[in-house]
Amino acid sequence: MGDVVIETRPIDGKAFAAGLRARIAEEVARLGAAHGLKPGLAVVLVGEDPASQVYVRNKAAQTLEAGMTSFEHKLAVDTPETELLALIARLNADPAVNGILVQLPLPAQIDAMKVLSTIDPAKDVDGFHVVNAGRLAVGLDALVPCTPLGCVMLLKHHLGNLSGLKAVVVGRSNIVGKPAAQLLLKEDCTVTIAHSRTRDLPGECRTADILVAAVGRPEMVRGDWIKPGATVIDVGINRIPKPDGKTRLVGDVAYQEAQGIAGLITPVPGGVGPMTIACLLQNTLTAAKRQAGLE
Repeated sequence: MGDVVIETRPIDGKAFAAGLRARIAEEVARLGAAHGLKPGLAVVLVGEDPASQVYVRNKAAQTLEAGMTSFEHKLAVDTPETELLALIARLNADPAVNGILVQLPLPAQIDAMKVLSTIDPAKDVDGFHVVNAGRLAVGLDALVPCTPLGCVMLLKHHLGNLSGLKAVVVGRSNIVGKPAAQLLLKEDCTVTIAHSRTRDLPGECRTADILVAAVGRPEMVRGDWIKPGATVIDVGINRIPKPDGKTRLVGDVAYQEAQGIAGLITPVPGGVGPMTIACLLQNTLTAAKRQAGLE
């Protein structure tokens, strides 16, 4: 295989996400016309984290663009846990709110697991509630974490049927690694979950037709870890310093090294990233339909 150079094609997550958002907007308009239903998404932000603020702004803008109602709740950084839990209880009870998202990370005085488990699983559009994780694990309908959902949508769009393909997921977080593995199992892939303690991580990665990198370490996955022609989904978003003192975004995969080896690869930025908010809107739409008995 040494002398064969593969033409590596980038996966345009931005374009796919724009198409998905347009389809969601059409469905929202149809729901409104046929059933008088307008999906509502409540986003809760505690504190002043700049990255979270930008993200919350984008979520609100795209929610409105899709024809949904956006509810924003901004709380001070020193908000007591009891106050946040009381807000979630009110949102759980509000019929206009179909999806609830609490922006992570939360300040130190608040127990994130306690907060996430207080959200009504039917409104848990992040898919982090233990009930949704359990439903996904046993193959029942569930609200699924947005990033892995986006990854699998991109894979199916580009590869079609995933049945029988060997998938290696590097990373075992509850937010990406584990749910991505569950979703790939559901598509009849043969799935390996690898991580920092895996004995021969490069060797494990080289067996993958689909390689999902979700470790949060800049350019950890090298070019020679990739099987020629494999599809690489890079979930990492890492800021690294440039010589001029500024920073740039890179993924968990050494993108330049993957050129000529991978068949398809998601760039960073512009690959998996744009899919996350689009899938959040998809989850809000799904939740609204299920709550209205329309699925």
